[in-house]
Amino acid sequence: MNSSKLPISCVLFDLDGTLLDTAPDLINALNHVLSLEGKSTLPYETVRNTISGGGVALILLGFGSQQNELDLHRRYKIFLDYYAKNICVDTTFFQGIENVLDELEQVGIAWGVVTNKASDLTKPLMDAIGLSKRASSVISGDTLPQKKPSPEPMYLAASECGVLTTECIYIGDAKRDIDAANRAGMTSLIASYGYIGSEDQPETWQANGIIQNPEEILDWIDYEAAFKPSERLCH
Repeated sequence: MNSSKLPISCVLFDLDGTLLDTAPDLINALNHVLSLEGKSTLPYETVRNTISGGGVALILLGFGSQQNELDLHRRYKIFLDYYAKNICVDTTFFQGIENVLDELEQVGIAWGVVTNKASDLTKPLMDAIGLSKRASSVISGDTLPQKKPSPEPMYLAASECGVLTTECIYIGDAKRDIDAANRAGMTSLIASYGYIGSEDQPETWQANGIIQNPEEILDWIDYEAAFKPSERLCH
């Protein structure tokens, strides 16, 4: 538990590995490509912590780094096509996330998503799981010319939520998440329950904290001191 609560007006999440457990559907897509190419599928445990690297990283994991560029791009397209058509089959909320979102909404604190996932995947996923109309901001990897670790998507998300970046918490499971949040002046938290690889060293990412489960986010917020976006707009 955080002993020094902060006047937080907005909570922003990375998408894959922080807000949603998308690994099952991404792994299904990779295994679809492997099966088409006559290769053995990979178990969940082998693939999970590569998810944060994106689809290309998954294809490289499945087929190795020696594949030529044409094969890589062909397999990646098959992967994306399958994933887009099956984007929310086995995807779920991480345990506790729904309670966190409900609590934030009940006390009037805005929340949103800043992800490097492309908008043509982000929007259908948010729609399918019922979050699009609830989020105050959804910034995808192609919303701006820059993406994380640039702070620019963070600035835009804070603006859309009607808050200052210094009033935001950002939670992510990759170094680029923490770098972007720190550069924007946000409080940064590492989601240790996410897709952190065995070679990652999150203790060196200079985050403000590390959480073991989503509900620990609420321990960082001083509800009485926080400005609500609606209050700011009224003055």
